[in-house]
Amino acid sequence: MSIVNPSSQSLPQATAKSSTIANNPQTSVASAANTESTKTGNPFLDGIRLPTESAIPEAKDQSLTQKDFFALLSQQLSMQDPFKPVDNDQMIQQMASFSTVDGITKLNEEILNLTSVTSSSQALQASGLVGRKVLIPSDTGYLSSESPSINGVISTPEKISDITVRIEDSKGQLIQSFKVDGSAGGNVDVSWDGLDAEGLPVAGGEYQIKASGKVDGKAQDLPVSTYAHVTSVSLGTASSGAILNLRGLGGIKLADVLAVTEA
Repeated sequence: MSIVNPSSQSLPQATAKSSTIANNPQTSVASAANTESTKTGNPFLDGIRLPTESAIPEAKDQSLTQKDFFALLSQQLSMQDPFKPVDNDQMIQQMASFSTVDGITKLNEEILNLTSVTSSSQALQASGLVGRKVLIPSDTGYLSSESPSINGVISTPEKISDITVRIEDSKGQLIQSFKVDGSAGGNVDVSWDGLDAEGLPVAGGEYQIKASGKVDGKAQDLPVSTYAHVTSVSLGTASSGAILNLRGLGGIKLADVLAVTEA
């Protein structure tokens, strides 16, 4: 039993068209394009034809500009009821809204430019701190051949006769301890010469200065700030501002610096 295709008479025409395309390469592209948009008339051939690839549209900007607002306004005016036109006050209000939006956009651009200029100016001013020491709110100092000692400030809530100072390494081990006079109260200067309890110099690295004293008759830990050497300045971001790069300690915001020593 054989299956007869009622549309078999169209096969020679399709074969002839394919033969023409193969013999003439210059017209193969145009013929292929025409074939995509036309059908052969044979349901079997049209059913097995590969679907054409659809082009993916590019993403468009969804934000509205002032030009879009005026286009909407013009469309509104053209579609309004001639017997009930837009009120003048409403028209003025819409125009004022468009002007406000445009003004806010320009203001944002000016603020961004001003922020960039301010950051650059701040970094330029902070560059004068390179080579100097700044007081930072941290009890950790860095000991090196360039800085053989660590200096700091102990903050006391009241006058304390004796303040116990402990020097610890990065592992929390005690290196040396001594006492300083805090009878004057307020901020008390403290300095460590980089020697251990036996008077020998210690290796370079990070060391912590811990301070404690009796406040109202009870032992209490006291906050300590240390001095660090500024090696360079980074621009940072608009939110952080200029960043001071400290020797062995990383970076700190310029706004967090408590004091600056003489060069």
